[in-house]
Amino acid sequence: MIKNLRQINKFNPVNTVLMSIIPIFFLIFTTSCSVPKWAKPGKVNNNIPVNAKDRARKNIEEGKGVSIKGLMGGNKKTNYQFSTSNPLWRASLSTIDFMPLSTVDYSGGIIITDWYSDSQNFSESIKITVRFLSNEIRSDSIKIIVHNKKCKTNQNCAVSEIDSNIKFELQKTILTKAARLEKETKKSK
Repeated sequence: MIKNLRQINKFNPVNTVLMSIIPIFFLIFTTSCSVPKWAKPGKVNNNIPVNAKDRARKNIEEGKGVSIKGLMGGNKKTNYQFSTSNPLWRASLSTIDFMPLSTVDYSGGIIITDWYSDSQNFSESIKITVRFLSNEIRSDSIKIIVHNKKCKTNQNCAVSEIDSNIKFELQKTILTKAARLEKETKKSK
């Protein structure tokens, strides 16, 4: 009988494994009904915009924006030019006024038209994007992107960027109208 007790007290790997697994299961079962406070998400502040552009705009309005020019003690004045006084903006809108507009954002410097097709060819349409890189009336102040959509059926469409005469004709027309508008504005002052 004493020999049997000595054999029971000896190191038994099965007992050791069971004794280490039982506390782990106990811990899992006692905490599985609720999430610990440290793992719960905090409250969401509804005043912070989700969109990155909206957050950036809000930070600038609140004076939280940082720029290299501002850090180096640059010009503290901001030059805001309204869309009605910007000849390049006005010329762009008047040039593409026959097309439906999808996005017009003066502060972001972009005009995007909706898909447009003439009455002769319904399976093909174009979309024009005008990006304003500067307020100066120069050829590198605007970037025009023209997309073409060709549809075989209503659901089967191929969209591609095209580099055609339309892009250069639009740029030429916009710059010519903008120069004329700026000349008229200076003459009336």
